[in-house]
Amino acid sequence: MSLAGEERKRKILELLEISGKVKVNELAEILEVSTETIRKYLDELQQEEKLKKVYGGAINISFFNEEPPTVEREVTHSEAKQRIGEYAASLITDNDVIAIDDGSTPLQLVKNLRKKRNLTIFTTSISALSVLIDLHQQNIFTGKIIMLGGEINTTHHRVTGSFTIEMLENLYVDKYFISADGLTKETGITSFDSSKGMVTRKLIDHSSKSIVLIDHSKVGKRTHYKMADLQDIDIIISDKEHPQEWEYLLKENHVKWLVADKK
Repeated sequence: MSLAGEERKRKILELLEISGKVKVNELAEILEVSTETIRKYLDELQQEEKLKKVYGGAINISFFNEEPPTVEREVTHSEAKQRIGEYAASLITDNDVIAIDDGSTPLQLVKNLRKKRNLTIFTTSISALSVLIDLHQQNIFTGKIIMLGGEINTTHHRVTGSFTIEMLENLYVDKYFISADGLTKETGITSFDSSKGMVTRKLIDHSSKSIVLIDHSKVGKRTHYKMADLQDIDIIISDKEHPQEWEYLLKENHVKWLVADKK
């Protein structure tokens, strides 16, 4: 597709972010192309899983999604998540005090805590806790494991809620590894779950360095609840480079985008 075509597709996604839906006739008028061309763009964007076509237009796919359960998340883009998790683990040094989110990508980080010594690890993830206990018993890493308290979400194997927030009031960490359901340059990182979002915001405020772990499928997508702006994030680790048009914004907000390349 020509550069003009790619620019029109980006404009469609921008309009979709604002209103949640777009109409073929209105897009044709705004972009000054035929309705047939607009339908072709919508077909391509639907194939890229960036929107959902409906009669007469399209809707923002994120508004009609729900967070996949833990088991499903673990098998989706698993190879990319493994690379991101391994890369993230390389940023952890001995004696660090860290917090690790729930989610399938942070879980890959946990599995890569080889030869780390004297860590203090806080987590909201029941799945991560189980792996951490096993690795600690095998002396793969040493240190303290602290499970944050709160209401248990049995579908997503995490704890959230007011008890969790209260526990975080006097807690500060060196590095916080964050999972997110969506990332856009306009809305920052977002989640399907408002309770998770509140915990994430609190931990970002109480961490020296906030590190988002996110695979390419979530970049450019917005979900229901805003957790933080890009300016609140220090590092983003993904399996692909950021979109070209994000370059200035990332530099302006001093956000490092690191790519976990294939070996």
